Amino acid sequence: MTRAKYAIERFEQAVDLLPLRLQRSARQMSDWKKEQAEELRLRVGQPMTVLLPEGEQFSTEELPRITVGRGDLEQLCDAVTGYSRYAAKETISRGYITADGGFRIGICGTAVMRGEQNINLKDISSVVIRIGRERRGVADPVLQQVMEKGVFPGTLILSPPGLGKTTLLRDLIRLLSDGAEERPAFRVALVDERSEIALMHQGKAQMDVGCHTDVLDGCPKALAIPMMLRAMNPQIIAVDEISLQEDIRSVEMAANCGVALLATVHGSSKEELQRKPLFSSMLATGAFQKCVTISGCEGKRDYIVEEL
Repeated sequence: MTRAKYAIERFEQAVDLLPLRLQRSARQMSDWKKEQAEELRLRVGQPMTVLLPEGEQFSTEELPRITVGRGDLEQLCDAVTGYSRYAAKETISRGYITADGGFRIGICGTAVMRGEQNINLKDISSVVIRIGRERRGVADPVLQQVMEKGVFPGTLILSPPGLGKTTLLRDLIRLLSDGAEERPAFRVALVDERSEIALMHQGKAQMDVGCHTDVLDGCPKALAIPMMLRAMNPQIIAVDEISLQEDIRSVEMAANCGVALLATVHGSSKEELQRKPLFSSMLATGAFQKCVTISGCEGKRDYIVEEL
């Protein structure tokens, strides 16, 4: 299957999650927009929009401006959860649900608070369907530059939002986990705190993260990394978006146990990281030896591997 055909197929699968009257509208879009679409966004009282690389758009002839009602969002959430939202209450309280096929659906509404803790969402007002797509092989040239005589060094993936950190991370995990003739297979412990990498659904990864990967889904990194160290005997721990001091303490713990780290952070260069106190303290742990910086323009991505 060509990349374009695969992208359109993923779009069609995402559209299947919509209420029927919105499905008919979305399928009128041109193939090039279906191929480029990153998200479908629904807001009560507004027309449905599609997020393309150039930004969020209302289409005219291709996507008639049908106003989204609250019933549309309620119907979507009921269908995705198998008409058992209670069973999905834990992730709904964190603002998302995961659909079969590997689609993460973000939800906004009114928080239901118990003390200082949000325990659910009601009166759903916005929904976003993220159209996750695998790019198998995108990490091949990167891994060739990162690996050192069969050893995987601690590696950071670095870029501003929207340039494909998670996509590259997912494919690196797959390659490391599956191994190849020229490199061994590694035991990878994936801490998928925001359920965006493996896209677990009922205990099964909806994205290919390799045959020797163990996934801990929906757990904060500061708790999950020690759990993985104790329980799964990993050779590599992979995490997405380090952003808290407690994350860094757990990363340092793993590095001191001889486990390699693979992680992403927001930033445009290693010099920028060194200027930020939080990330300069992370670099000082010695957990990371290399970084991969992603840059892009008009849909093209460049990957630069550097020593830290």
